[in-house]
Amino acid sequence: MSTRSRAVLLSAVAAVAALTLSACGKGGTSGGGGNTNFVTGNNGIDTVPAGKRTAVPDLSGKTIDGKTLDVADYKGQVVVVNVWGSWCGPCREEAAYFSKVSKQYEGKGVQFVGINTRDTSTTPAVAFEKEHGIDYPSLYDPTGKLMLRFKKGTLNPQLIPSTLVIDKHGKVAARALEALDDTSLLKMLKPVLAEK
Repeated sequence: MSTRSRAVLLSAVAAVAALTLSACGKGGTSGGGGNTNFVTGNNGIDTVPAGKRTAVPDLSGKTIDGKTLDVADYKGQVVVVNVWGSWCGPCREEAAYFSKVSKQYEGKGVQFVGINTRDTSTTPAVAFEKEHGIDYPSLYDPTGKLMLRFKKGTLNPQLIPSTLVIDKHGKVAARALEALDDTSLLKMLKPVLAEK
């Protein structure tokens, strides 16, 4: 193995280890210094004004049921992205709320997408969605590579669970780094959905 290949592999292992250490936590702060353009509210939700938002990275791949999904296909809609794992207690706590709100906003310009991470197979992920009444698709991301596509210093999903709200233009508008109930989820979603 070349020195460069070894360095790339070590960087990837370190990044996955950092994500593992932060797994299934309550709250957190974004990495990186300087002016990040986002404001943390006292409700644990970070937001960015419309003119200062960054585009969501490529979030595409296979879903837990083997289909192909690309979040970019939902441009023009508000997209709620929830990062979860079947092994995560807080993810189980919030699942019923996500199911309820996704059904409430079905056909109203909102698309929910899950990112299932660190499940070693899709079997527990599919069982989790069935148990909690999750109808929307979830990308299968066992190693956390989709989470690593977000740039440092942006509203990136650093913990599990994390939730992002992506505006109609494909830019990240809000983030929560903790389990949400329906009230908190709607506080993130409604202002972005109201934007022109």
